[in-house]
Amino acid sequence: MTNWWGHFGLREPPFGLTPDTSFFFPALPHQEAHETLLYALSAGEGFLVVEGEVGTGKTLLLRRVLNTLPERWHVAFVPNPGLDPRGLYAAIAIEFGVPADGSSEQLLHRLERHFIALAQQDRQPVVLVDEAQALPADTLEAVRLLTNLETEKRKLLQVVLFGQSELMARLHEKGTRQILTRISFHATLRPLDRAEVATYVQHRLKVAGREEALFTPWAMRALWHASRGLPRLVNIIAAKAMMHAYGRGASRVAYRHVRAAARDTLAVRKGWRASSLVWGAAVLGLAAAAAAASWHMLG
Repeated sequence: MTNWWGHFGLREPPFGLTPDTSFFFPALPHQEAHETLLYALSAGEGFLVVEGEVGTGKTLLLRRVLNTLPERWHVAFVPNPGLDPRGLYAAIAIEFGVPADGSSEQLLHRLERHFIALAQQDRQPVVLVDEAQALPADTLEAVRLLTNLETEKRKLLQVVLFGQSELMARLHEKGTRQILTRISFHATLRPLDRAEVATYVQHRLKVAGREEALFTPWAMRALWHASRGLPRLVNIIAAKAMMHAYGRGASRVAYRHVRAAARDTLAVRKGWRASSLVWGAAVLGLAAAAAAASWHMLG
């Protein structure tokens, strides 16, 4: 039995929500952030921040960094930052293969010794924290204490915080300003523009096994408009639109399929749903006018 993506000549679903790095799309903001982040890490910068609106692709970029760091880096990934200081130190210790028992002070001392040992082997530890805007204030201070660890020549640990836009507001608060002054690299991931959304969609379709365009030009325009250029929303709406098209036996995804998918997606702004009706009516009106003009010329 053919599945819905096989109906369109695809080997796998092209718009999954899991951060699969094989689908990584090097849009300008993401590629720049990735390259500069790797450069900043190689230069020994201690505190780095990547921020962006929900759905802009921060976690996928994080996974991309994880997969492309040279072997001399030892990486600890903290996906759940809602931890107290001891919990954070324990999570990092586990990632580095260090015993995670004891108090915060004992863990910090143990981690310092581990980082010194790595430095002697010319290995560099780095901690990547996802959803960092959720870090409690005392845990943010614990992160700062980690970045205090250094020798005369280099930082013993580098930390990269990935978070939503609220992260920078958190770092401007009175109790966390010391961290703000230590940030040596800061990147903001913006939404994709219309041309980037079209290239992004075609890139994912190609990775999944299809070379030919699947979305009509009007469908692509609607997809960009409804998603506001947020990759996560693009994925959600595009997958739903494909299923709508599949359910109706269509060989391509049309504007009506994207409109139906957008109506069924809570994260799509209500204003767009209303405007899409007007836009759809306008499109039909233009088509009708064009048809009438053709008939008039034939007559």
